Amino acid sequence: MPLHHLPSFFILLGIPGLEAVHGWLSIPFCTMYAIAILGNFTILLIVRMEPSLHVPMYYFLCMLAVTDLVLSTSTLPKMLSIFWFSSREISFSACFTQQFFINCSSVMEAGICVALALDRYVAICDPLRHSTILTNSVVAKIGLAALLRSGLLVLPFPFLAWRWPYCRTNVIPHTYCEHISVVKLACADIRISNYYGFLVTFLVNVPDVSFITFSYTQILRAIFSLPTKEARIKTFGTCSSHICVLLAFYVPSLFSFFTHRFGHNVPLNFHILTANMYLLVPPMLNPIIYGVRTKQIQGRLLQLFTRT
Repeated sequence: MPLHHLPSFFILLGIPGLEAVHGWLSIPFCTMYAIAILGNFTILLIVRMEPSLHVPMYYFLCMLAVTDLVLSTSTLPKMLSIFWFSSREISFSACFTQQFFINCSSVMEAGICVALALDRYVAICDPLRHSTILTNSVVAKIGLAALLRSGLLVLPFPFLAWRWPYCRTNVIPHTYCEHISVVKLACADIRISNYYGFLVTFLVNVPDVSFITFSYTQILRAIFSLPTKEARIKTFGTCSSHICVLLAFYVPSLFSFFTHRFGHNVPLNFHILTANMYLLVPPMLNPIIYGVRTKQIQGRLLQLFTRT
């Protein structure tokens, strides 16, 4: 491929049409990022310090926290530099590196959501065998499998995008190097990139959502078969935080995916805001949801702040 077909850098415009309010938009974005960083590091610290939390659910929660930190840090610093300093340039290699970490973290988060659903399914539907089924080695293998799946599925994205000639423009109307926004700049037939994007979405979302739906259907059946109302409420409370996490991840991610490919009448600035919410809202909400809903984390956090 001729070298002149590979630009040395891309230019990220931020949110086209809203340049005048970039400074104001940076306030909620920066706030969400700060909450995500503080919240997820707090989860990691509390689980590390509290031996009673060294169980599968909290190991999966730590994996989710690390993934959220990578996901938000892959995008927010560059986004804020655009909003605050008009630093719009991003090198060609940095753009594809950012693209890889964003996509890899998203697929990894989906895998961890499946692992959390599995943990709740075993804990509620087969509680006597929970400790023998989800041993530490099994938890480690599940985490490794989720990591390998995300890496293997996502790795072709930057390689496919790298091979296209970019001879039209190097201006990306976005706040980060979203895969489809980058390959649309290529002066070539990019159908293979589009097809592979649909394939990955299918391979990730269809089996994951199917398993999660099956798991929570069985969980709800087990809950409603309990003899007393108090037992049903207590048991439902143990998995309600997981349901909130699943909704926080899947609703904005699927909305962003379908809007980008089929919402041709959706204004560009609204589309970009939605894409940013998909990367910012779950990392911010996950530690809040678990912090509010989980008494063990609440208690350990109170001990940290009230210790004299």
